[in-house]
Amino acid sequence: MSEISTVLGYLPIQIRKIIEEREKEFSIEEIRLRSNKQLCLKIGQETNLLDYYVTQQDVLQAFEKVCENSVYSYRRQICEGYITIRGGHRVGIVGSAVIDNGQTININYISSLNFRIARQKIGCSNKIIEDIINAKENSIYNTLIISPPGCGKTTLLRDIVRNISNGINILGFTGKTVGVVDERGEIAAMYKGIPQNDIGVRTDVIDNMPKPAAMRMLVRSMCPDIIACDEIGSLEDVNAIDYAMCSGVKGIFTAHGKDLEEVEQNPELCKLLNKHVFERLVLLNPKKRGDAECIYLNACY
Repeated sequence: MSEISTVLGYLPIQIRKIIEEREKEFSIEEIRLRSNKQLCLKIGQETNLLDYYVTQQDVLQAFEKVCENSVYSYRRQICEGYITIRGGHRVGIVGSAVIDNGQTININYISSLNFRIARQKIGCSNKIIEDIINAKENSIYNTLIISPPGCGKTTLLRDIVRNISNGINILGFTGKTVGVVDERGEIAAMYKGIPQNDIGVRTDVIDNMPKPAAMRMLVRSMCPDIIACDEIGSLEDVNAIDYAMCSGVKGIFTAHGKDLEEVEQNPELCKLLNKHVFERLVLLNPKKRGDAECIYLNACY
């Protein structure tokens, strides 16, 4: 069964039939439903507009299925702009926002849905895992993964978590307790309390909580050996990382940037770099998704 099978169950029958025919030929990454617009499929780096015009009823029917016919139960996620469904797939949602005191309290008149197909890449971190592991101490080096959006840093982070949580017998590495901060639900892809992605047997997850609060809660409540967190960059993130490091917790994080120089332009991340918090830097090749190179930061400063 392909990864897209679960997603098809949320779509109107006519759209489902069209996509089933395309899936036989291509690996679809996104399915976009826009009211009164052509059905759009993202295949690789290209978008394909099909002859079928999506109706408002199509969008609402799919939205009701995504919310399991209980929109109120998913109100918080709707206000965040996405819902995680079975299989770890994410559905982006846009429409007319309802604002109260500067906060989004609802989205009415849903106009577009974006079904993003989740595909794990088990073993994608094997190339660099030896560089991240501190074999002498049976721990890891504090690591920052850097890449532009869409180059696979979350996919790589997830597989690193799986490896260090399960342990790696061939390297003599014993599995560690990992706390995952999954603010946007992209690492573990929790669905009703169950991770939809393989994140290892010794991993605890907090999702749908702001990263700084979640990091502190994990340290206090779950005593992790390692914390993993996606897309850091704010002052609050940096303060929470400092708190975790001072508590003896190691960390693996990701950040947006094409290279180290671009990351240094973020004044908050630059503080961590200047303090030599990160011992390893992993750069992803934007021209070849998932291709990673590990740099020993201590040798650079």
